[in-house]
Amino acid sequence: MRPLAIWKELSMEVWHQVLQQLINGISLGSIYALIALGYTMIYGIIKLINFAHGDIYMVGAYIGFFAITQAHLSVVPALLISLVVTGFLGMLVERLAYKPLRHAPRISVLITAIGVSFFLEYTTMYFVSPTPRTFPAMFGDVAVTVGGIVINGQQMLILGITAVLMVILTYIVQKTKTGKAMRAASFDTETAELMGINSDRIISITFGIGSALAAVAGVLVGIYYNSIDPLMGIMPGLKAFVAAVLGGIGILPGAVVGGLILGVVEALVSGFISSTFRDAAAFAILILVLLVRPAGIFGKNTKEKV
Repeated sequence: MRPLAIWKELSMEVWHQVLQQLINGISLGSIYALIALGYTMIYGIIKLINFAHGDIYMVGAYIGFFAITQAHLSVVPALLISLVVTGFLGMLVERLAYKPLRHAPRISVLITAIGVSFFLEYTTMYFVSPTPRTFPAMFGDVAVTVGGIVINGQQMLILGITAVLMVILTYIVQKTKTGKAMRAASFDTETAELMGINSDRIISITFGIGSALAAVAGVLVGIYYNSIDPLMGIMPGLKAFVAAVLGGIGILPGAVVGGLILGVVEALVSGFISSTFRDAAAFAILILVLLVRPAGIFGKNTKEKV
């Protein structure tokens, strides 16, 4: 073969690999985005970094697992059950653990969040054992090939459900009274209360919605990787926090964009360098963002009088 022909063939192969990794990264980033939305919604209203959020995601994965394996439900009903139950769990955690500390120092609330995280992890271990569970294969060999790029059934499910949830969340936040109240509370909670908004109710609903989104992400991860365990929420929870900071914590579009960027970067690093460095890449991004643009991509630097 001529050198030019060899070069073209290699270029096409590399291009296909890049596109394939982009698809993989967008699928992974969609999961990070769902978890990051919970972080950013909660922070936007009460300025709390809920480090138990990753473990809510883990609980959602287990609820979906038992709905599929024990109740023999299909994916969509299992997702709905996980979404509802975990949403109520998030509201319960807020009422019992965070509401009594609403006016406490930030460090007290942060330590409580870490304590809730450990409580959820080891309570789950007690009831279901630390042994990883294997999700049943849901789609077999279902896949679509477009121009040499393979999109499997799990990726199509993740992308489809994520898109639907983003549309629903956008509608809730932008068009409903509850969404308007959430936006008002995130801007100024005290003023919102003076205007007749029940801030306790809005905060509780926010925890519920964020937890429900994390639960869906947990079930999708179980379907995608076919494995769950009680400590599965630690690293995705931290990475979703990185995604929220990258996009601008407290800003919903920022959480989505941050999650997608993080997922694509991880996929490219895994595909072209080494999977060993994928976690390092995520936290390297966090360091760079904090150094260059601490407010995130969509965030704005604000001055605060003291």
